[in-house]
Amino acid sequence: MPRTSFAGSLTGPKVDVMIDLGNPFFNHTVDGFLKIGTVAATRVVAEDAFSAAKKGRISSHDFEHTLKKMCKEGAYWGTIAGVYVGAEYGIERVRGHRDWKNAMLGGALTGALVSAASHKNTDKVLVDAITGGAIATAAEFINYLT
Repeated sequence: MPRTSFAGSLTGPKVDVMIDLGNPFFNHTVDGFLKIGTVAATRVVAEDAFSAAKKGRISSHDFEHTLKKMCKEGAYWGTIAGVYVGAEYGIERVRGHRDWKNAMLGGALTGALVSAASHKNTDKVLVDAITGGAIATAAEFINYLT
């Protein structure tokens, strides 16, 4: 029986920016903010470029709207990433271990903080904390496998 297989890899340019603030906790937090904030802003550009191409035109209003949306989304997702990375690093330093539990606790703390800032319902905050912990644990497990 004939067999077929496919193998390949995709690599892109890697840009790593490190800002030394004199404190490892702040260094990790700012690094997470910058990396994920940039990804979020780039996502907005891609979405709005597709929308403009579909319409066949772009106006100065559209450009201004895209710029504001880039700043808003970049700051929002960058802040969440900064909180998560800072929480995970802080928990790692307190516990003295580097394992999946740090990711779980950091995700739960981040989920709870983000939810508490945007919702007043305590049940929703608890659900978001559990979700954040579960997602972070799953991501850590996938990272472990690769």
